[in-house]
Amino acid sequence: MPIISSRGLSMPESPIRKLVPLANKAKAKGIKVYHLNIGQPDLPTPEIGIDAVRKVDRKVLEYGPSEGLRSFREKLVAYYRRFKIMVDVDDIMITTGGSEAVNFSFMACLDPGDEIIIPEPAYANYMAFAISCGAVIRTIPSSIDNGFTMPGFDEFEKLITPHTKAVMICNPNNPTGYLYTQEEMNRLRDLVKKYDLFLFSDEVYREFCYTGAPYISAFHLEGIEQNVVLVDSVSKRYSECGIRVGALITKNLQVRDNVMKWCQARLCPPLLGQLVAEASLDTSEEYMLSVYNEYLQRRNFLVDGINRIPGCYSPIPMGAFYTVAKLPVDDSDKFCAWCLRDFSFENQTIMMAPASGFYTTPGYGRDEVRLAYVLNREDLGKALEVLRRALEEYPGRTV
Repeated sequence: MPIISSRGLSMPESPIRKLVPLANKAKAKGIKVYHLNIGQPDLPTPEIGIDAVRKVDRKVLEYGPSEGLRSFREKLVAYYRRFKIMVDVDDIMITTGGSEAVNFSFMACLDPGDEIIIPEPAYANYMAFAISCGAVIRTIPSSIDNGFTMPGFDEFEKLITPHTKAVMICNPNNPTGYLYTQEEMNRLRDLVKKYDLFLFSDEVYREFCYTGAPYISAFHLEGIEQNVVLVDSVSKRYSECGIRVGALITKNLQVRDNVMKWCQARLCPPLLGQLVAEASLDTSEEYMLSVYNEYLQRRNFLVDGINRIPGCYSPIPMGAFYTVAKLPVDDSDKFCAWCLRDFSFENQTIMMAPASGFYTTPGYGRDEVRLAYVLNREDLGKALEVLRRALEEYPGRTV
């Protein structure tokens, strides 16, 4: 039998999806599963986006340009300017979701053996895409005890080697919901400038910032314009995860030319998805405000509920729609699996993402889970009650 690649063997499982078989078995037994494991919003897609699908009037669903539809990219220029992100249409390349934007960024900028520094916990697919291109992840831990603030400049410098090529951040952060401050972003800018590194910045959750402090994009940082590669997506902004449309934005012409080769190799991003995304850019302010307020209320409800359960703790996330919570358990991977395989309360159970999958440092996140507040508050309340009951019965409880 042929031997599969060592690269494939080293690819991590998704902490978000690896427990799906257990969830499916629970559902097959008639158990209601509350999905807090995945960032799939339950809020409706804007009607203007749905209408764009209904109104498609084409005899052929043809290939589009490898860099994406120009009309869509032109509208994105105006969208970004609302956030004081000043880019031109040629700075934008449309991708098949934000994930492909990360993948293309790494493939275009990193060689095998190059090192990329990523604060952890971090979105697990960053690690997967780094492995895909042969890059080496160097993680720098942040802690739940101080709300996952960015590690200090000196901590980053300790990781710098001749092989260091880039830093990757997610702002607002997935999985923690942390929102980086102006001071933290300035420190990051100084590091990137001092060592002439790429700064990959995943900013797909910019619409969801729950603090009075301004949202700081990597494109707001002066003096490193040629170093920045921004990752974006419409998935969470408009509850359009399934259309698979994202973007890679950079002012670095060499990077754009290199990324274009990968874009051409996969031919083009989804045509129908782009039509939906382009139409959705005209979504009303009323829709966006209602979504924002709903997530804000869900955040407050969930975090307050977690912190009322004995032995549990969650900091208050300032962005996105996730939080990482500490639980009184011996092993969150075992606990999350146990909840699906061996436990139910009133024929209900809960699905969470073990936080260990968002770390690369062995042993980190063993008593933490990531929770996505993408359910309505009634269901969140039921899920919290299920969690409380599960912790009372779990044989590996530590407190």
